[in-house]
Amino acid sequence: MTSRLSRLFAQRGAGVLLHPSSLPSCFNSGDIGAEARHFIDFLASCGFRLWQMLPIGPTHSDGSPYQLLSVHAGNPDLVDLHWLRDRGWLQDSELSDRSKRAALRCAAGRFAAACAARPEESAALKFRSFCLANSHWLDDYALFVALRETSGCRAWQQWPVALRQRQADALALASQEHAVTIAAVKFEQFVFFEQWQELREHAKRQGVALFGDMPIFVHLDSADVWANQEVFRLGEDGQPLVVTGVPPDYFSADGQRWGNPHYDWQQMETEGFAWWIQRVASQQKLFDLIRVDHFRGFQACWEIPVQSATAIDGQWGLAPGKQLFEAIGGACGDVPFVAENLGIITPEVEELRHAFGLPGMLILQFAFDGSPLNPYLPHNHRLLEVVYTGTHDNDTSLGWYHSLDPATRRRVYQYFGNPAEEMPWLLIRVALASVAGLAVLPMQDLLVLGSEHRMNVPGTTTGNWRWRFNWGDIKADLPGRLHALLALYNRLPGDSGVV
Repeated sequence: MTSRLSRLFAQRGAGVLLHPSSLPSCFNSGDIGAEARHFIDFLASCGFRLWQMLPIGPTHSDGSPYQLLSVHAGNPDLVDLHWLRDRGWLQDSELSDRSKRAALRCAAGRFAAACAARPEESAALKFRSFCLANSHWLDDYALFVALRETSGCRAWQQWPVALRQRQADALALASQEHAVTIAAVKFEQFVFFEQWQELREHAKRQGVALFGDMPIFVHLDSADVWANQEVFRLGEDGQPLVVTGVPPDYFSADGQRWGNPHYDWQQMETEGFAWWIQRVASQQKLFDLIRVDHFRGFQACWEIPVQSATAIDGQWGLAPGKQLFEAIGGACGDVPFVAENLGIITPEVEELRHAFGLPGMLILQFAFDGSPLNPYLPHNHRLLEVVYTGTHDNDTSLGWYHSLDPATRRRVYQYFGNPAEEMPWLLIRVALASVAGLAVLPMQDLLVLGSEHRMNVPGTTTGNWRWRFNWGDIKADLPGRLHALLALYNRLPGDSGVV
């Protein structure tokens, strides 16, 4: 397997990091409808070639897009309800309560009645075709959601034994009992992917590539683990034997205990990595570029005993990254991955990345520790990399700069020759000037926002993933200013195109 990114890296380009939930909306979350298309138009007017977002699957109650109920499904909270109204599946009064899930269930009931009355109409045929094409994950996911809802959102390990162990008779009976809910969940997914296809087609027309994000691990309470227990390291009760995390480091004396179940790599390899191949194939249908979160875990994962409260007692466990990526390449072709090679990166991890020609990531906020050998300093950048001012896990660049001690602030400006340009525009300029083939800028930096507007604070569980912007936040001169910078550093789209 080799990287298909040579096509994207053949010409310098730039993009913006913004999750669709952060788009303006009259509901509790942005969506992938008209406002998303408007955002693509904004990107194109500035000269950007990429829209990078976080994982778009259905989340748990904390809203984290890195802890999903399914690695294949779309998040119903990102569905545009006006799209449903325009097709006669929702009424204006059903939009006004601002509850997307309730509105979606109303639309599902109306759609089901229409399909029963006119089964040969286009929408009914498309729905049946969608369900059939995605049955390898959709059937399990829809049943999982139905069972979870009727159990009061209890984790599947707390369900009756027959359902927890997926006994055939119990699953068949549950499918009959919850047929209406299952059909509604499938309708939600049908709507999501119909809207997503419209969004992607609009992006292609505007010359904007969609850049997705694939977490390496999955949530224990997910359809993926429940339906595929044999490829995870679980006990008979469905609980994990070891959990994921990262070891203690400079930032955390206890390390980080994420709590995701670890893969049974041996079993996965015996099955030809079929689970991963299906997962990657789903991402290929959605995105032009795919960020692989925690790439180092494909070389070795930090395994923490489930009874340990912190990550201190963990140990490294080898992973068959080479065999996995070879299998993915054989089944899916040259996949456009970008490796998130941040954290404790060993020569073995970089050897794996380079063996498959995968670009890495560079974070400018990490550059100024005083060492000229720091790989994030611009003079150490390389072509086959993606440079960021910061990511969704970082403070905004303005907030980051204000948090630095005076000596480090002076070091930052001294490195760049003590320019008069203020933050965050200095860091934005530096990212665009980098030799790295692609540069990605968080939307918060383009809007010159401080720490109160950051998306996530790692290690915390409240107040994250909620940030949103308004179109009024964008100054009239911003597109022109960005277009001029992209032109100056040769990052405007050219004749070769990107998608």
